[in-house]
Amino acid sequence: MPSHRNPSLGVIFLTVVIDLLGFGIVMPFLTLQARDAFGVEAATAALLGTCYSAMQFLFMPLWGRLSDRVGRRPVMLVSILCSALTMAALGFALAWSSTIVWLFVARALSGSATANIGTASAYIADITTPEERVKGMGLIGMAFGIGFLIGPGVGGLLATYEINGRHGPWACFAAAGLSLINFVWALTSLPESLPPERRASADNARPLSPLRADALRSLLSTRGIGHASITNFLIILAFSGLEITYAMYASDSFGLSHRDVGLFFVFMGLMGALVQGGFVRRVSGKIRESSLAAAGLMFMLVGFAGFVIAPRTGLFGLFVVSGLIAVGNGLTQPSISAYISRLADPTRQGETLSANQSMSSLARVFGPLLGGLLYDLGPSWAFISCALLNALALLVSNGMRVVQPRTVSVRPVDSTSAP
Repeated sequence: MPSHRNPSLGVIFLTVVIDLLGFGIVMPFLTLQARDAFGVEAATAALLGTCYSAMQFLFMPLWGRLSDRVGRRPVMLVSILCSALTMAALGFALAWSSTIVWLFVARALSGSATANIGTASAYIADITTPEERVKGMGLIGMAFGIGFLIGPGVGGLLATYEINGRHGPWACFAAAGLSLINFVWALTSLPESLPPERRASADNARPLSPLRADALRSLLSTRGIGHASITNFLIILAFSGLEITYAMYASDSFGLSHRDVGLFFVFMGLMGALVQGGFVRRVSGKIRESSLAAAGLMFMLVGFAGFVIAPRTGLFGLFVVSGLIAVGNGLTQPSISAYISRLADPTRQGETLSANQSMSSLARVFGPLLGGLLYDLGPSWAFISCALLNALALLVSNGMRVVQPRTVSVRPVDSTSAP
């Protein structure tokens, strides 16, 4: 087996890209096909997304805790292979199933398989110094941006080709094929990052079960880490609400076509990827994670508030506020992950980061529901609520500024001082 001294960030990067590609690739067709081909209500079709996020919420701590005990490599390999199998199963269910039950089964299994983002983050934490960790977490954020950028476009294109009169199976099979390629690459090129002496022993490790209350209790009760996790929860609660309402808002307020809305998503994805993979990596070690997160929250707060008045300014206003949201999200995500990883117990990196990702998945369960309900009352209600959530997150994030990691790459600092 490859030595843990020569880890491959490229494999981890590709894994996250394909996970997010598999999530984004179904967005143009899954709920629509569930409604039209299987004859269910739109609300039932939308539950496919909730089911996926709920399973990620439940299984991220399981994968993370298991990786703390047996190592990151076997967990990543199993999850990548399962991702391929579950996407193929979704394709078969779309093409030939006569009941929507199999769509829910495939989507639930896919959510549990792709609940490996916390383990991937722990892998990066294993192989980076505390000073450079935000750079590594920036790769995760860049992978998120690329996956969301490519996924919907590829899914929309491949969904035009039918199997058995249904749209979407070819997109699922393509995602499964990419996961298989990733599995082969990981099998031959991904070293173990967690040496045996740093693993949690079986005697004192926590039970390997899906989400336990003590995992979240430990996450939320740890000073600094708890503030960061709650901040991230509020950010994603607002951002996932935007994702579900953005297309309706662009069509209702600006009369944009589906193609035009897709171009705006591409623009936001590019902005987020450039910020996370470029700017954040360059300033790593020079600016505190808490300061980057606070700056990102200010961008998002202004952006969400700007959506209320953007229709009066035309498409230029929509570009500006969309860009502000993308830049803000690009600043907050890697910064918060790096902050948590630097304060976490080194023997429980996987558990801590996975618990934080579970909180993110929980936000993605409720964010779209909240956004959709408020949008029905009026678009302004949805975006004002998102702005208020970000204002609350900015207040909570002050706890991150008080509790700082012990080392920074520039110089030692007083852990109780603000940057």
